[in-house]
Amino acid sequence: MLRTTPEGRYFLEKFNQKIDTTAPGELPRNYRDPGANFYGMIRPLIPYGIKGVIWYQGENNVFEYQMYRNAFETMVKDWRNEWGEGDFPFYFVQLAPYHYSKEVVGAALRDAQRKALDIPNTGMAVTLDIGDTTNIHPKNKLDVGKRLSLWALAKTYGKVSMAYSGPMYESMKIERNKIRIDFAYAESGLYCKGGKLKCFTIAGKDKIFHPANAVIDGNTVIVSSNDVKHPVAVRFAFENTDEPNLFNKDGLPASTFRTDNWDIITKEN
Repeated sequence: MLRTTPEGRYFLEKFNQKIDTTAPGELPRNYRDPGANFYGMIRPLIPYGIKGVIWYQGENNVFEYQMYRNAFETMVKDWRNEWGEGDFPFYFVQLAPYHYSKEVVGAALRDAQRKALDIPNTGMAVTLDIGDTTNIHPKNKLDVGKRLSLWALAKTYGKVSMAYSGPMYESMKIERNKIRIDFAYAESGLYCKGGKLKCFTIAGKDKIFHPANAVIDGNTVIVSSNDVKHPVAVRFAFENTDEPNLFNKDGLPASTFRTDNWDIITKEN
């Protein structure tokens, strides 16, 4: 399956390079090798029936965030093909804030996970408000489990009246020197938990992002900055350690997002 995609071939090539640089007589194999976790932990389960998957991973991929969306879809497709039970649910956890050694990479991975929601029958639990920027594996797994359960109850077990997702970026509209952001999953309204909205940035055609003022207007957020007279793009929670305070009135947090598709330039902190 890895050989069928450019991303998969990249990881196979990395492994081959590791073999080539390992001293003779040694096997450079560990849990990060392509297929190691699959054959050790997943393949033995495939003879049995499956109802769905919950998935919490991504930290090891932050420095290759450009590949994550497609690599993740490849894995989902492969598992569904292996089980042969159709497009069973695949509910996953977006990374929590953490101080990675390169700026932005964690946020870029979170955005790649958001984009993976276009894979059929998937759902994402956001954890921007329940992480620990000093611990790559935050201790609060209870709320993570509860948020995953909302997706399962609503989308798999038919509890259709339940709220199961926080606000997700849907579209933007430029209104003179401001940008209006529309969200899905905001039917109940938007809510700022404490003070002013934070973690919004805005940019013009120069692609330089500035801290922005953001205010809730109904089910939308209006973003602006005195430093950007002609805005074209907005980003939200796009620093590794951002812990924003935008929720819907069901109490679920908004996801990292960006309205642009510009190249992301990173440097080591």
